[in-house]
Amino acid sequence: MSESENNIERPERAIIAAIDTGEYDVEASLSELRALCDTAGAEVVCEVVQNRERPDSKYYFGEGKVFEMKELAKRLDADILIVDDELSAAKARNIERIIEIDVVDRTTLILDIFARHAVTAEGKLQVELAQYRNRLLHIMGEGLVLSRLGAGIGTRGPGESKLETDRRHIRSRIETLRKRLDELEERRALTRERRKKGNIPVVALVGYTNVGKSSLLNAMTGSEVLAQDKLFATLDPTVRRLSVGDLQQVVMIDTVGFVSRLPHTLVDAFKSTLEEMAGADLILKVTDASTDEWQHQLQVADEIIDEMKCADIPQITVFNKCDMIDTYAALPGIAVSAKTGFGLDKLCQTISSKLSERVIRCRLLIPFDKLSLLPLIREKGNVISEEYTDRGLNIEVTIDRTVYNRILEYDIDRQK
Repeated sequence: MSESENNIERPERAIIAAIDTGEYDVEASLSELRALCDTAGAEVVCEVVQNRERPDSKYYFGEGKVFEMKELAKRLDADILIVDDELSAAKARNIERIIEIDVVDRTTLILDIFARHAVTAEGKLQVELAQYRNRLLHIMGEGLVLSRLGAGIGTRGPGESKLETDRRHIRSRIETLRKRLDELEERRALTRERRKKGNIPVVALVGYTNVGKSSLLNAMTGSEVLAQDKLFATLDPTVRRLSVGDLQQVVMIDTVGFVSRLPHTLVDAFKSTLEEMAGADLILKVTDASTDEWQHQLQVADEIIDEMKCADIPQITVFNKCDMIDTYAALPGIAVSAKTGFGLDKLCQTISSKLSERVIRCRLLIPFDKLSLLPLIREKGNVISEEYTDRGLNIEVTIDRTVYNRILEYDIDRQK
């Protein structure tokens, strides 16, 4: 086997680097970047941090530090430098001229992972839209090559065999993608509307990537959604049904995970997917109880929830992976383990209790001349039992309070 074939087969060897300006926890961010690299198939061979008040205007890092990384790259046989920030095209090219290996930034790395994991047509369109938006931001002058030729990080994605450098073409492509996504969003909106008409409560699982949302969905609904110990293992929203208490059925939706400093180009591109959260009756905010970063994870989730204007939707904080710790009793939320099933009954009861605030369980006596109400009751409620009598239909049902207000005169208990 040739040396070139060996180089293709082995994982890319990456140096990861950051500037510590005191703006955020660099150690935690680099730990997350390592996980992102692992998900992208890169092997981290070195970690570099430079303390600076602000990024250098030409090289982002100090010029001396770039030359240091050049020597590191040669000594460690590194293929790529991954910077824990968004880089302008000018800075990336300036670094590359010195370091003589590929340079990508945090956003490009995340987009690469998204491109790997997009499965549905909508997911692929969203990734492509984010990629084009990101590249449009980085165009500088004529002749800039927007795509790398090869098979490394930053080269993957729908339709990336040849990417044009013309701004007008890119903007036109972005507009086309937006229109296609808008069409898909209209269909998704119709689906949400049908759920509302069917009076089926919607519960959205949101939170940091790799906290076990998909595993939790599988454990609660008995489904087999892809669940891996990788960041962004699932990209497209997954919808499953679940029985909880008197409500009988709820719809659970697993949404795309979050990371720190999620670029706005990604939030914007995946807005149609995140809209599923906006249409929910209840949000399960899931975090990883086994990590010291759970407070940060919840903070990031809150930021996205606020950005999507969903902060007023009722929420339950869920601490997953509690089988890995002994101190779960002190956690400010519902402690569960998708792996062992611990706490899932309590979580279902809490979901039922939260959602029960929007429904009422009642016994109705519908006179024979008012049986035209039955289609409404059966469509909007969950019938528990019914029996015909000589006075009409006795029916026990859980039903939305707004519908109940239209039939409360037939509530047997109110008539006593």
